[in-house]
Order: sequence, then C-alpha cells, then structure tokens
Amino acid sequence: MKVLIVYAHPNPQSFNHAMLEALQHGLHKAGHQIRIKDLYDENFDPVLRASDLERLQSGEVPEHIKVEQDVLLWADSLIFLYPLWWFDRPAILKGWFDVVFTNQVAFAFNDQGVQGLLPHEKAVVIITAGGSEDYFKHTDAMPLIHRPVTDGTLGFCGIKDVQHKIYFDVPSLSNDERQAILDDIRQLGQTF
Repeated sequence: MKVLIVYAHPNPQSFNHAMLEALQHGLHKAGHQIRIKDLYDENFDPVLRASDLERLQSGEVPEHIKVEQDVLLWADSLIFLYPLWWFDRPAILKGWFDVVFTNQVAFAFNDQGVQGLLPHEKAVVIITAGGSEDYFKHTDAMPLIHRPVTDGTLGFCGIKDVQHKIYFDVPSLSNDERQAILDDIRQLGQTF
C-alpha cells in the first residue's frame, strides 16, 4: 500500500517525532511504500492566497498546489500525526487542508449537494494531548479533539474508513509509558 504521513510538529526532538519514526519503522516492516510530509520541516506555507483562490475558481490549479495534490493523490491511505493545540490541529496542518483539499480534487458540488472525491481506502488520525482523558471527558470536549479532522475534513471529502487514536497526558508520562506508546504506534504501522 502507498501511505502518506502528514506530520505537524515544529520540534524535531519531540515525542511526536519519535512517534513518527516508530510509525515509519512499522510501515516499512509491513512492506508499505511511504512518503512523509513534514510540514514544519518543509516550511509549508499554510495560507491560501486570494490570487490562488481566484485561479482555482477559474479552473486553473497553481503549480505549488498541484505538487501537494499530486502527493496526496499518490497515496492509497493517509495518516495524520500531530499534537492537540487549542482543541484542534496546529494551524500549519489546518492550512495544508485549506490549500490542498480543493473543490474538484477533494470534493465537488452537484445536484445532490456535496460529494466527497478522495479515493483513499482509509485514514488514521493520531493525536497527542497534554491534558488527561478525564479532563476531556468531563468537559464534554472529547468530540472536539478528533471530529474537525475525522468527520469535518476527511469524512466530508469521501474517505469512508477514518479512525483516530488519542494519547493523553503525554508531557507527564514515564519513560515506560512513552515506550508503550511507541510500541503501539510501531504495531499500528505493521498492521496498517
């Protein structure tokens, strides 16, 4: 399978980066072809400019957007890995969706309304959170964590099999607990 990992964390020494490496190892071990979009490392520009929107609306895809869409459409499946910031994804990842998931590529409007166009078999959203699971459950915030990406973006754009994994209390975990997460992520890659 061809798997695109879209990764959004600014610190290459972070635990999220260790998770990326574990995921990459598991996917390679399973024989998948992978590409990684490390948005911060690439210095991805997350702003959809008015001039780009105008060109898109006239049917012309700017080259820098087409390059990103070609990478997206290369993959059979998608994995997103990022920290939870303000109950959502980092702005650079939100911007990547804004720039890449355009009308006529990710979705289209027709007589029945909106039609999702993405052909991917599945997507997995992996999120790290600094707060406890109890906190999110007791504040009714749990759906806010994953739904903007799982339902609001990926499901909307036609991917039927969208899963999520959320790891809580990441800053306060012991080394053994962190190792267990890395083992889990590696296993996810091997069974993807």
